[in-house]
Amino acid sequence: MKADSLKYQRLRDDMVKTQIEARGVSDPAVLAAMRKVPRHLFVSEALRDQAYGDFPLPIGYDQTISQPYIVAEMTEALQLNKEDRVLEIGTGSGYQAAVCAEIAYRVYTIERIHALYLKARRFFDKLHYHNIVTRYSDGTAGWKEESPFDAIIVTAGAPEIPQTLVSQLAMGGRLVIPVGDRFSQELVKLIRDEKGIRTVSLGGCRFVKLVGEHGWKEA
Repeated sequence: MKADSLKYQRLRDDMVKTQIEARGVSDPAVLAAMRKVPRHLFVSEALRDQAYGDFPLPIGYDQTISQPYIVAEMTEALQLNKEDRVLEIGTGSGYQAAVCAEIAYRVYTIERIHALYLKARRFFDKLHYHNIVTRYSDGTAGWKEESPFDAIIVTAGAPEIPQTLVSQLAMGGRLVIPVGDRFSQELVKLIRDEKGIRTVSLGGCRFVKLVGEHGWKEA
C-alpha cells in the first residue's frame, strides 16, 4: 500500500473511532463503509488534508460535504441491508451515496446542479461504484418510475417533508430528512408500516437548503 494510502487509511480509522463510534454510531456495516470510502477524493485537492476533520467542507456552488458524523448518523438511521434500494436527494460531492452503496444493493441519486452531477458521476465510475445510478433533475419530485424505495435520504434542509417522497417509500421503508427553516433544522426519520407513517426526531442539525418544486424556491 502506498504511503498516501496508508496515511488516509489511518485518518479514516481515527475518524471512525473518535468522531463516529465515540458518539454512539454502532452499526458494523456503517462503520465499515466509513472506514473504506476515501472521503478525501470527494473534496478539492486543496482541502484533502482537512477531509477527515470533524466538520463539513465546501464543494462549490454554495454546497457542502457533510460532517463525517452526520453522514454516519443518517446512514445508520436508514437501517440499510444488502438488498435495499436507496434514493438519495442531493448527490453533492457523491460521498454520502458512496457510503450507502457500500451497504445497499443499489443507490439512486439525484442532483440539481449540473456541474456537481457530472463530477460525482465521474467519481463513481473511477471508484467502480457500479451500483450507483445518477440523475440530473429536481430531487424534490423523487424518482417515481424507480419507486418504491426501501430507504430515502435527503441531504439538504426542507421547509417541510415533501409528500412526493413519502409516497415513494415502500412498506417498511425509512426516510431521513432535515426539516426546518433556512438556518437550523431537525433531523427527522419517517417509517412506513401497516399502521401508516411514524415519525422520530433525531435531533438538531444544519444543512444547505433543499431547492426545488417541493422545497425552497430558487432565489
